Amino acid sequence: MTFRPMILTAALAACFAVAPAMAADNPDAARLSQRLTALDADSTLNTFAAYERLQARQAVSTLDQAAKRDRPGALYVAERRVAIAESAARTQAMQRQVDQLDRERSELLVEASRRDAANARAESERLRLQAQMQAEEAERLRQQSEVDAAAMQDVESALKGVAGAQTARLNAARDRQAKLAREEAELVTGGKLPAAKRDSRGEVFALDKASFGAGKASLGSGAQTTVKTVAAYAQAASSPGVRVDVTAADAKLAQRRAEAVRDALVAGGWPQGQVQVTGKAGKAERTELVVQSK
Repeated sequence: MTFRPMILTAALAACFAVAPAMAADNPDAARLSQRLTALDADSTLNTFAAYERLQARQAVSTLDQAAKRDRPGALYVAERRVAIAESAARTQAMQRQVDQLDRERSELLVEASRRDAANARAESERLRLQAQMQAEEAERLRQQSEVDAAAMQDVESALKGVAGAQTARLNAARDRQAKLAREEAELVTGGKLPAAKRDSRGEVFALDKASFGAGKASLGSGAQTTVKTVAAYAQAASSPGVRVDVTAADAKLAQRRAEAVRDALVAGGWPQGQVQVTGKAGKAERTELVVQSK
């Protein structure tokens, strides 16, 4: 309820005010009251377990006012209440520390993933420029060796070997960049990217057939998260654009589904002007998101 924290605070203050008045002939009540006073004075714990501390104060007050024949039972209850208040305060304080550490860990993971992705992009660009320079040098060597067919063959063989090794390194760098971009996207959104394949269009992600209900054009909640994760991946991979290709039994339904996917991409932070959508009729229903490469 809205007023419960105010009620608990007022009750604790009232109990704390009467604590010094504990009867001198009841040392157990005084001892337990001192433990609660120490708990209230501890700045690392006194904001937790307000309800448990109120119950403990009430139990100690009951012990102080109990007749001698009722004191054993009242003492047991009061000691249990005080111990519960102390334990609850420590537990809640530790839980808050654990929650803070979890948040800091997640932030560090995202930041590390972003740094790795930036390094991978820089390495990919360096290798691309190096490959371009080597291609230009290869062209110059070919022009110089036109007068000597035998020498030309030797140069071509050497260049093919160098180009092959350079291409392998460039592909490895691009694969690492894609892997880091995938990890960053999944960390940021909490979703999972579907399996992907590469073709002449780029990197193709296929949504599950259950992403849309039968004859429906709206995405389910799980599919919404998947599309937002693709948007985060496209951003992390510095893609120049995303294409949405949808096939359904009806062309109008296919177009509406493509537009629903586009809206989910935009909701995930991808610019609407960099999304192309196509919907067409076909027997095999499918929804593909193509993340284009540079």
